[in-house]
Amino acid sequence: MRECKADRRSPHRCAPRLGAPCAVAIDHPDAGRFAKMVRFPREIFRMTQAAPSAARAVSPADGPVAVTGASGYIGSWIVLDLMEQGYEVRSCVRDPSKPEKVDHLLALNEAGLRGHTTLHAGDLFEPGSYDDAFDGCCAVIHAGAAVGYNRETPQQVYDGCFTEVQHVLDSARRSAALKRFVFTSSFAAVGHPRPEGYVFTEKDWCGDNVEGYRGAWTEENIPKNRDIAYAMAKARTEKMLYAAAEEDGTFDAMAILPLHVIGPLMCVNHDQGWSWQNCIRYMLMGKPYMKSRGGRMLWNNVDVRDTARAHRLCAESTVAKNGSRYILSASDRSGELFTWEMQARLKDLFPSIADVGGEETQDGKPAQKTYDSPRSYCLLAKQELGLHTYSIDETLKATGDSYFRLGLLPAS
Repeated sequence: MRECKADRRSPHRCAPRLGAPCAVAIDHPDAGRFAKMVRFPREIFRMTQAAPSAARAVSPADGPVAVTGASGYIGSWIVLDLMEQGYEVRSCVRDPSKPEKVDHLLALNEAGLRGHTTLHAGDLFEPGSYDDAFDGCCAVIHAGAAVGYNRETPQQVYDGCFTEVQHVLDSARRSAALKRFVFTSSFAAVGHPRPEGYVFTEKDWCGDNVEGYRGAWTEENIPKNRDIAYAMAKARTEKMLYAAAEEDGTFDAMAILPLHVIGPLMCVNHDQGWSWQNCIRYMLMGKPYMKSRGGRMLWNNVDVRDTARAHRLCAESTVAKNGSRYILSASDRSGELFTWEMQARLKDLFPSIADVGGEETQDGKPAQKTYDSPRSYCLLAKQELGLHTYSIDETLKATGDSYFRLGLLPAS
């Protein structure tokens, strides 16, 4: 890591610099405020007296918070939310020299926020690469992962989401100040074959009802099936982290499990192909939804800003404890929309757009019935973490508006 001459307070601190225009909305409802359990050799754990979980709740006074995957869609909003609350944030990215991926983060230092962020290089596949960034951190939020948007193979997705997480954990545990490790898991670690209308909760795990997978839920399918690779990796990572923290006894591991994340983009690089937000963009361009047959799907939506805020609330919570997991999905039925309902809502919110794409219709009605799943709600996050959420209309409007601001949709 190079030292930036503009600021010698820390060998890891980069001087703030403004980059490309940033589509950031700094307001939100509560502003201000594995299949097998992995066991590790006992000798690698710190043998110290465990403190009560509530005593591990963090605050800005406890020291810096490190965020992996900080340049990503969710990671960037985590950085912003932490900065709003006055945290020193160590933003970990693979390559800090790429302005298209980091300028929007550095611009936050000029946005009048209470906190500050610095850039740090870190690679999931390099042991020890996070050691310096995590040193002295009271919390690590691990939002970095390979999800397949950048053409990773299923095996690469699995390795990036599970196998290499050991490197992140090892670095985190070297920080004597570590109290909380918050992992960005996924609803993929929850969902499994169930009848229509079944409401999934945090007690559910992928791999449950294994007969429903019809033989697909196997190790042999990891290199062949991206969905199996991703779900299995996320669930195994959660269980590995909970086991490691339990045996260590000095920090808590917990997870946030987002479903269909949409909401405003901070930069052009957040428009990753086949991401949920990218699908909204193409619908606003009059194109059909392409990720399911005939465009039919039940969207269970959550705002990226709510997803980000839940990570911070988890780290700060006196209620959350080791093994706590929180689904981030719709707040209620209003946030669960079939594609044709999403179309209609987008048409109402963006009346100047002549044609909004979506699913196949006949005589103005859905051509076929959509399978009614997944149903799930972020009730536990609201109850235990005190999360307040955006309405679906606020989320959809902010998503579209950010695309217009960034020039990714033509001005109407």
